[in-house]
Amino acid sequence: MDRMQQQTLLATTADRRRAAELRDFLVYHNHRYHTLDSPEISDAEYDAAFRELVALEERFPELRSPDSPTRRVGGEVLDKLETRLHRRRMYSLDNVFSIEEWEAFLKRMKNALPEADSVFWCDPKMDGLALELGYEEGEFSFALTRGNGSVGEVVTAAMRTVRDLPKRLSAGFPRYIEIRGEVLFRRQDFERMNEKQRNEGGKIFANARNAAAGSIRQLNTSITAARPLRFLAYGLGAVDWGDEAAAPLWTSHAELMARLQAWGFETPPRGRLCRTSEEVIAYYNEVLTRRETLSYDIDGVVMKANDLEAQEALGHTARAPRFAVAWKFPAQQAVTRLLDITVQVGRTGVLTPVAELEPVQIGGALVTRATLHNEDEIRKRDVRIGDKVFVRRAGDVIPEVVSAALDERSPDATPYVFPHHCPSCGMPAHRIEGESAWRCVNLSCPAMLRQSITHFVSKAGLDIEGLGQRWTEMLVSSGRVRTPADLFTLTVQELLKYERMGARLAGKFVASLDTARREATLQRLICALGIRHVGEQTAKTLAAAYVDMDALGKADIEELQQLPDIGPEVASSIRAFFEDESNRILLRRLHEQGVWPVQRQEDAGASKKGALGGKKILFTGTLSIPRSKAQTLAEDAGAEVVGGVSRKLDFLVAGEAPGSKLDKARALGIDVLDEDGFMALLRQDQDS
Repeated sequence: MDRMQQQTLLATTADRRRAAELRDFLVYHNHRYHTLDSPEISDAEYDAAFRELVALEERFPELRSPDSPTRRVGGEVLDKLETRLHRRRMYSLDNVFSIEEWEAFLKRMKNALPEADSVFWCDPKMDGLALELGYEEGEFSFALTRGNGSVGEVVTAAMRTVRDLPKRLSAGFPRYIEIRGEVLFRRQDFERMNEKQRNEGGKIFANARNAAAGSIRQLNTSITAARPLRFLAYGLGAVDWGDEAAAPLWTSHAELMARLQAWGFETPPRGRLCRTSEEVIAYYNEVLTRRETLSYDIDGVVMKANDLEAQEALGHTARAPRFAVAWKFPAQQAVTRLLDITVQVGRTGVLTPVAELEPVQIGGALVTRATLHNEDEIRKRDVRIGDKVFVRRAGDVIPEVVSAALDERSPDATPYVFPHHCPSCGMPAHRIEGESAWRCVNLSCPAMLRQSITHFVSKAGLDIEGLGQRWTEMLVSSGRVRTPADLFTLTVQELLKYERMGARLAGKFVASLDTARREATLQRLICALGIRHVGEQTAKTLAAAYVDMDALGKADIEELQQLPDIGPEVASSIRAFFEDESNRILLRRLHEQGVWPVQRQEDAGASKKGALGGKKILFTGTLSIPRSKAQTLAEDAGAEVVGGVSRKLDFLVAGEAPGSKLDKARALGIDVLDEDGFMALLRQDQDS
């Protein structure tokens, strides 16, 4: 191998490692934001990681995977709520952050559809929970959250309590129509609700978006009814006029918005038509300037092609429409004093520096702490204790320190020296070449134990009710619980020795642990163990492939890489977990305690049902039905819809004007179906 080939190989290895890190990072924080309504990072930090992954996948197409966060919408659906398929997939929006990026989007749209004009409907980007409402014969019939885009949570009963929601449409409505929009709080209503909660000693909500999401997912709808939620409409899902000859009452997005208002829906404020790119830019600047005067929290503006025929012709990518984009606002920023830098130890041993700040108001919230990410970022931003620093906050979540005000720095300020010992256990920390993080590798580190056990019982793990962070920390600090397996040996009598632990609460704790022992699924146990690089989707893949943890533990790296979207780094991480003696002891003790879920029939057969069961399929060209509908039909028949042509592809369904994908598929010997052939396969499934 010559030097040039070696450099290329090393670069590719580094790119693969970085792509895997970004995917895990985004999947985790996407789950925190969309599913748990409990974000840990700012929108700006998430967006930066997302854009870096997009750039990597565009540069190296082989890094793309069907479950990549760049191809997914929203989060996972919650188990506690009934779920339902969307008739038409609900998509996210791609983001732009500058005039140059906006104009690049416009150019891409023009290249895809030269006849498209530059008229856009523009309105503020609302910061709420995306919903779809169904109306049959004009009567409100159901409500779904966006969920993962294909499947949403049924929240019909909760939405019936929202006072401004039209329960019946006035004249001029289709036989069946889906109205899409967001449920949220007005700023003043949210502040009043928090003030009431404060006066009554109740829960104080951190921000309006998470409060709205939590309110609409309540099983007890009397709680939802007591909260001043509102629904703002901005689009449609499926529409059935009942008569094929019936013409829609709108042909543009502007006409649709007028119709929604006529039916009694509130729509995003200050929406209007912009007929040129310059008008769009002026609109963005105007809304940014007036942001704080609006009744609702917003984080940007949305631009949608006004011509509905153009929208249909442009279609969608795997996660977002090609006819619309969100122009995000810059993160809100303030200046304050950096009082200290503390270091936290995470579940995997990562040492994370945190800025302790002189309290400052940013975007209506009091900020006292902000992330500094890692040693390299502290050095890059050159922040020192005692500095005045610029702090930004987006999305009402954890802020970050941007930079120091160098012109106000004290001459006595010294560079921060990152600790190379764990602040919790005092053992030496290690930094792997090519990584930015320092890690504690002491498996008995108290901080790691607390974090790992907290994760094990959390919603992201086994979801054990009642065992919150405070109690897990107390159990670990007392030395009674050293591994997750110890939890399942707790008795009511032992728990009663802890301060503020009564008999009723102790009984609930033990009952919750017994429930988890009986009802935990294999996927949830895999998630709970916190295997590095293994998130929700990878755990689902593993639970579908192996009967239990013993079977998974016997799989070698080569076998694991045969599974969908498990690359060498993830496979190596899984093997490393099972090769660690302490992890093998933990699994043995969990087995002894009866915490040993086995593969469920529905998991094992999830990818094998239907005529296309377990097959990878890709669509190209124009079909007689919307691409999203064809993809849903394929997925219902057991197929996995992928984003590109590779040797692993089973079928390419080619419509009119299929482009280069057809040539590549033929060159690889992949079976090519026309639309009739695809439909014949689906009928075969129905007849069997």
